[in-house]
Amino acid sequence: MWLVLKMIAFAAARSGVLCVIAWLSFVTPAGSYPQYQTFVEKHSGRTVNCSMCHVNDNGPVGDGGGQIGSLSAAEMTRLNQARAAMQPGQNVDSPILNKFGNQIIKKLGRANFLQTVSDPGQLGIALGDRDDLDGDGIPDSREFLDGTDPLNKFHGDPWLMLKNNMLRYKVHLLLAAVSIGLAVYGLKEIYSGFVLAKAEVERDGLNEKDQAENACQHGKKEENP
Repeated sequence: MWLVLKMIAFAAARSGVLCVIAWLSFVTPAGSYPQYQTFVEKHSGRTVNCSMCHVNDNGPVGDGGGQIGSLSAAEMTRLNQARAAMQPGQNVDSPILNKFGNQIIKKLGRANFLQTVSDPGQLGIALGDRDDLDGDGIPDSREFLDGTDPLNKFHGDPWLMLKNNMLRYKVHLLLAAVSIGLAVYGLKEIYSGFVLAKAEVERDGLNEKDQAENACQHGKKEENP
């Protein structure tokens, strides 16, 4: 412990407070919690990765985009500010978390979030059912439990998406149904018109034939009085 404190004091004397903050960020746990991935995969039957909450699919550890090893000094400051957001309602803009991950910390606070690590299912309850970041009609908490992407409006439980879309576009569906009904009625009337016209033509043809036969018979009677 004393060795750690000496190193911190030495770093502060040599490079200033910012260097100490950056160094502490690396020795602090990166903030990747595989318990949630394990829970979601078991609960939903879907394969998920760190991209549900993190910028990088492989999580926060590494040198790739959205990982701690690639962060600038300004991004390290944002990271530590997010880690210090222990209470709900604080603005959170962590460079290693995506919009959903930042929303979790903002809504719950880091202290309450950490309390769900031992029982990840509690996170879905704590998030409630009001937030819907991708606007697909499925709450973010439900997407977490279902293992679907809360930031992709085209990714969600198919039946829920069908139900929500039907409710959302019920007026359009009603107008479409009325239009189809009118179109079918119109086609039926046109067909009925053709049938009546054909019957009338056939009837006229029979009348002309009868008239011709009657005229022929009348002519024969006149020739043979």
